[in-house]
This record gives sequence, structure tokens and C-alpha cells, in this order.
Amino acid sequence: MFSSLRSRLWLSYALLIVTALVIVAVVLFLYLIRNPLANRQTLERLRTVQTAVLDSNDEPLFVAAERASQNFDVRIILFTKDKQVLLDTYSKKNVSLPFPRKKLLVRNDSLARDQNKIAWLYSMQQLPDKSYLMVAVPRPRVLLANVFTNDFLPIILQSGSVALLLSLVVAFFFARWIADPLQKVVASARALPSADAKPVEVRGPLEVQDLTRAFNSMIARMDASQKSQREFVANVSHELKTPLTSVQGFAQAILDGTADSDETRQQAAQVIYDESARMHRMVLDLLDLARLDAGTANITMTPVNMSATLNSVAEKFTPQLQRAGVNIKVDVDANLPTITADGDRLSQVFTNLVDNALKFTPSGGLVSLRALVVSNEVLISVSDTGAGIPTEAQAHIFDRFYQADVARRGGEKHGAGLGLAIAQEIVGAHGGRISVRSGLGEGTTFEVFLPLKRK
Repeated sequence: MFSSLRSRLWLSYALLIVTALVIVAVVLFLYLIRNPLANRQTLERLRTVQTAVLDSNDEPLFVAAERASQNFDVRIILFTKDKQVLLDTYSKKNVSLPFPRKKLLVRNDSLARDQNKIAWLYSMQQLPDKSYLMVAVPRPRVLLANVFTNDFLPIILQSGSVALLLSLVVAFFFARWIADPLQKVVASARALPSADAKPVEVRGPLEVQDLTRAFNSMIARMDASQKSQREFVANVSHELKTPLTSVQGFAQAILDGTADSDETRQQAAQVIYDESARMHRMVLDLLDLARLDAGTANITMTPVNMSATLNSVAEKFTPQLQRAGVNIKVDVDANLPTITADGDRLSQVFTNLVDNALKFTPSGGLVSLRALVVSNEVLISVSDTGAGIPTEAQAHIFDRFYQADVARRGGEKHGAGLGLAIAQEIVGAHGGRISVRSGLGEGTTFEVFLPLKRK
């Protein structure tokens, strides 16, 4: 019956409310036992008699006290300022009622006991001459049943029932306030991973709001991940479709005899080889990217001399640079310290950046590699004097399969658009970051920041 969170919250609130009401009822009952209605009525009568005695200005205080004692059947005692008895109207003079002592833990206590331990209710007032006037009667004997039925039961039944009903209604709304947002989170979670899963309205207590925001953030990340996966599959399919079509077409030409000469067969074989190599590189790049994403890529940290690494990358491109008529320049600070990194992976990053720069730099242009210390990092920049990258393309330059070639080389395609994404992952695995600065007609600069010390 109480399996849901809402019912359990309501039951918890209800139990707390009932417990509080029971405690209040017990305290009230104990108070009524110690100070029942009969006692309060008796004290009011004593104060009335006391006032009547003090207001009798036409006769002496002793006479007024004796007359009031007989008329109202009360005991009147007059104490001196030293608390000695001057007058006691009680018939049994041998039963003295001493001046009451003040009790530290009890305020406004109107109960005193005589020498026989009989309890008296009294009203005391100090007179102008510093003497004291006490009006007292034996405390009325009240049956516990009378206190319960006359004083306690009506109060509890009336006020307690109203308080309990209102409290349970408030508890019900509090339970809904907490449980309803959680139930919406559960309903939305059950709809995952379908498109029916929607963000949940943020409401309820602060903790529930934090949970809802975290859930909505998770849905947003999941949607972005699914969109990325769909785009990834679509891009991979698109990138593989072109070389596969070429391979299939030229293979068919060989099989059906269309390529009937040695030259055409050689051309078909060359196309098949080139397109197969292209697909092989793409598959290797995809596997590399997947390992970097999963954190399982083999990255071995060793001391790396960045000057030697950059010069090695530049030497690797000497033949291509000479054919393209492009110059390359390496500028490394003389005091550049050794960093801890994976030299092969960094060489892969800068090889990719130089390769891109070479592809988009016209004949007579310059590719520059520079390394220097900036704060607690090493900055390695790769610059070219090409056409530059449009501003709108720079925001996506590190996205997978994204290519800005159309803006840079008249629509000519180069690779599958994975090189910069892999470079970003490798730099991130080293605790660094990579960025691009470019402007149309002003060339492009890629900047790689690597920490001097690994955290």
C-alpha cells in the first residue's frame, strides 16, 4: 500500500504530526492534572476575597479579615514584614500554615502545605506597610476522570482533530511537491533512449531541482551524443562510399573485359590500390580516434626534445616542399626545456599540421614552425601563408569529418577530415590544448599549448 515515494512521504509526515500531537496532548494532560479547572476557579475566588478585604476601608483590616473568613469560608493569614503570623482566622490554630517559600524552578506557584502536609491554595499580596495578606483554602480534591472528561477531552477532540486534519492536508501537498517532479523524472527516464524523452520542468525542493537539472543535462548530452553518432555513421558511410564505388567500378571493368589493354588494366589497378590505401588510412584514423576517445590509446611519456622533433618533421616534408615550391622555417628558442610527452604522438600532430599547411600554401609561400615558453607552457605554432579559413569554418575546424577545403582550395578535397580531430585528442591526452587563428588572405596559424610539468 505504501510502496510509492509519495505515500511514504505522506505517511512519514502523518506519523510526525501524530507524534507531535500526542506529545502536546500528554503535556496538556499533565498540566491539567497539576492545575485543573477547579484549582483555577478557586484561585480566582481567593483573589476576589483578597480584593474585598483590602477594599474595606471603613473597618480595620483584622475585622474585615475575620468577617470575610466567615462569609466566604476561607483562611486569612496576616504576616508581618518579618514573615511572622499576626492573624490566622483558621479555627484549628494548632495547624500552622508557614509563609510559603519561593521555588526557583516554579513560577507563580500558588500551592503551600501546612504542618500536616495538607495542600492549600493561596493568594498572597504585600501591603503598603510591608506586611503580607494571604487568603487560602484547602486544595479541592479533583478526580482524574473529571479532569479528563471536563478539561482535557473536549480540548483535544476539538483542536486536535482540526489540527490533525489540516496538518494531513498540508502533508499531502508537501508529499506531492516533492514526489511529483521525481515521478516525472522517472517517467522521462523510462522513455530513454527514444525521442519521447523530454527535459523535465524544474520544480520542487532545492535537492529535487538539482536532480532534475542533472537529469536534463544528461538528456541533453545523450541527445548530442546520439546526434554525433548519427552524423559519424553518415560521414563514415559517405567517406567510404566514394572509394568503394571506384574500387567496385574498376574491378568490374577488369572482370568484364572493358579494361582490355595493359594500360587501362594498369590504370584500373592503380585506382583500386590508391582507393584501398585511402580506405585503409581512414580505418586506421577511426581506430586511433576511438582509442583516444576511450582512453585506451597507447601513450608513452618520455622526455622529448621539441627542437629535434620539429626539425625531424620539417625534414620529412622536404621532397613535397620542393615539388610545391614552398619554403619551411623552424624557429625554436635556444633555452627551450625538455618536456615529458609521447614523442611519436606529438610528431603525428605536427606532421598533420604541416601537411595541412603545405596543401593550402601556394607556390612561393612559407610554412613556419616555432616553439617558445609562455608562462608554464610550451607554445608550438604552425603557420602558413595560404588563403586562410573563414570565421564561420573555424568554429568547426576540429570536428570530425569537417573539411574547410572549399573555402581554401576551390573545392578540392584532402583526406577524410579526421586529422585535426585526432590532433586535438592527442594534445588533450597530454593535458594541453590546440587552437586556430586565421583570416581570409592572411594565412592560418595553429597553436599547440603543452604543459611543462604534468599534473
